[in-house]
Amino acid sequence: MVWGGISTRLRTPLCHVVGNLTGVRYQNEILQPLVVLALQALGPRAILQDDNAPPHRSAAVNTFIQQARVNRMLWPANSPDLNPIEHMWDELCRRVHHPPPANLGQLLQWLQQEWNGVPRAFIRNLIHSMRQRCVECLAHNGGHTRY
Repeated sequence: MVWGGISTRLRTPLCHVVGNLTGVRYQNEILQPLVVLALQALGPRAILQDDNAPPHRSAAVNTFIQQARVNRMLWPANSPDLNPIEHMWDELCRRVHHPPPANLGQLLQWLQQEWNGVPRAFIRNLIHSMRQRCVECLAHNGGHTRY
């Protein structure tokens, strides 16, 4: 598994997650070294959009996020996944699909290379489509949308 973050102005490096991601690991391996620095670089109005995965919502993570003064987007349980990062993952999969990598090390190298190669305009379009994603989701009562 890999983790990565995007914004209109920057993207984090990919983080290879070996084994199960716990709240403590999420805090120590992703939030502290990657997310907090990225949000600080973006400025005081930056907002973290994660999901309701158990590691993201652990008590330790919630405490850390409050102490680090991270602005977090509220994300109701059982809500449709409208996060633009999902389309980034799709794009990344398309870019590394052929030919198949020879081993895990090569896969991770290709993933990071392709992650860095996704044009900023593509990411910007994903993020700027968020409002329309929400409008369309509401229009379909939370059902399937073109996104």
